[in-house]
Amino acid sequence: MMATARPTRIGMIVPSSNTCLEPMSYRLLGDREDVTIHSTRIPVTRIALDSGSDQQFDVKGMRNAAEMLATADVDVIAWNGTSGSWLGPEHDREIVAEITAATDIPATTSTLAYLDAFEASGIKTIGLVTPYTADVNLQVIERYKEAGVQVTGHHALGLIDNESFARVAPSDLVGPSLELAAQSPDALVYLCTNLYAAPIVADIENQAHIPALDSVAVTLWRCLQIAGAPLLSPRWGKLLT
Repeated sequence: MMATARPTRIGMIVPSSNTCLEPMSYRLLGDREDVTIHSTRIPVTRIALDSGSDQQFDVKGMRNAAEMLATADVDVIAWNGTSGSWLGPEHDREIVAEITAATDIPATTSTLAYLDAFEASGIKTIGLVTPYTADVNLQVIERYKEAGVQVTGHHALGLIDNESFARVAPSDLVGPSLELAAQSPDALVYLCTNLYAAPIVADIENQAHIPALDSVAVTLWRCLQIAGAPLLSPRWGKLLT
């Protein structure tokens, strides 16, 4: 009997208090049988600009989590969190280098996936929506500016407890999204893998007539791309197909 090819296996390092990205990732995949997702968690409970928060994202913890995922023979590993957006992309590039050196498996992060999406689509300006506090947003804006991406406007929900982010109703993001879209950025960005923004992407794109990028979808898109698997349905963002 001829052996059948196994599905593409995506390994995800997940913030411990995140309740969105795993179920949302499977919703993004729909009824596809060619991809499976395998997760391990690291302790992350709060987002703020202080050393206690920053220590949650240390490279050693990422390497240890990746080594566990490697035992499942995954094809790609993603740090599925957006901390590099305020700590800086170089922090995430260090994570990726450490993961690949330890496991010999290609890797990415949510932040690096966004930068790849921006480059691939020629995005230079964005409207930014996050569940974070305003000071975190301002740090993100500075880091994006250093990477060549201008934030034309931003909206911060003012939350710190990571678990609470997933309790935000997708409908609550529509108004801020349309206000930011009125400033004519190249795209809207929903920055946080514990925020249910993907369900409104198609509606926002139809109303605002610009691309909308959700963190969970962008990270999954980049993982599929790295693994050489088919990409996503247009309903999750027209740039990710």
